[in-house]
Amino acid sequence: MTITERATAPTRWTVETVETSVGFDAKTFWGLVPVRGRFSRFDGSYTTGPDGTAIELTVDAESIDTGNAKRDEHLRSGEFFAVAEHPFVRFSSTRVRPAGDGVLHVEGDLEAAGKVVPVAFDATVRSLGGALEIAATTTVDSRTLGMSRGVLGMIRPAVTLHVQAVLERSGRG
Repeated sequence: MTITERATAPTRWTVETVETSVGFDAKTFWGLVPVRGRFSRFDGSYTTGPDGTAIELTVDAESIDTGNAKRDEHLRSGEFFAVAEHPFVRFSSTRVRPAGDGVLHVEGDLEAAGKVVPVAFDATVRSLGGALEIAATTTVDSRTLGMSRGVLGMIRPAVTLHVQAVLERSGRG
């Protein structure tokens, strides 16, 4: 490998799962008691190189936890995540560009429950010594993913997704 190849080789950071959280909030019909949840198993990466920046996140949908086992089973069912047929929720960036002051504008595809929808959001990125911290929030209409609104339409379709990630440098290439 030449010095030029080394200088332009992609640099990849991978998610440090202990320091990272992936979660969501959904409001109920009356908005009094939001449903909050998180996923405990996921993997992801942030890669920069001469071809640009790429962000990937894969979440094990089975690992959903809202603090209510019965609700979690319902969310794993075909009415929501359809975990038996579609065990993973995936995000893959299609375009990442700087927006200034440590903010990136990210566009990509979110895949859940067998459907793929485009999403766009801003993410903050900051250096933590040899690691990176990335925080992003976006809102998705769960109906576009074919998900139910629950009994009597009690769940509002707008679901807010949150990712707070610490990534460790995993090398080049």
